[in-house]
Amino acid sequence: MEELAKHGTLLPPNIMGLTDEQVEELKLVDEWGEKCVPSGGWTFNKDPIGRRNGRQPNEHMQDVIKRTTEEAKTMVSKKQVQAGVCLTQKMVQDALDILRGAILIVYPMNLPPHEVIRHEFENTEDLSGMQASLEVIEVTQAQLWFSGKEMYRGKKMADYLGRNEKTKVIVKLQKQGQGPPGREPVISEEDRKQMMLHAYRRQEELKVLERPSLFVKLK
Repeated sequence: MEELAKHGTLLPPNIMGLTDEQVEELKLVDEWGEKCVPSGGWTFNKDPIGRRNGRQPNEHMQDVIKRTTEEAKTMVSKKQVQAGVCLTQKMVQDALDILRGAILIVYPMNLPPHEVIRHEFENTEDLSGMQASLEVIEVTQAQLWFSGKEMYRGKKMADYLGRNEKTKVIVKLQKQGQGPPGREPVISEEDRKQMMLHAYRRQEELKVLERPSLFVKLK
């Protein structure tokens, strides 16, 4: 979504990756780019990696995409756990719905059929051979792990933790057959940074103390 706001819609597969000279020489045209024009017009902002057509929506439409994207991220953020909010399938669907609504505001004619964002909304994206495919786990192949132990299907959290409602634990999702996931670090990232900073300062102090003293002989 951020790239869409910056550089417009995705180029067709037969143009993507080609230089401007090659496109001109082969007389290729981004026909969907001509049809799917953002509301309020656009300005050219070339995509440095050559995936998008560079037709950046105006500032107001960019803001619509950015604000909606932030709202959707907040709805499914890990911070919801700290607020005691349980993530549900409906919340995920609601986040997708507001993103879809924002797209229809900016692109009333919808996105090109080859646009990956559209495929995401329609659940038709082909992730074969892509890194993202490794992050998708089929329900039948999913395993939950807690404290280095697999949580078996049909069991409840109470079977492992008892009925203490105030207990908070980290449960990880793993693909079947991959074994237990990596353990959580003992200290937080922020604590680790502070410890490294303290160690560095202490090291600098020791360097000063270890320097030989300079004596000046007075005549």
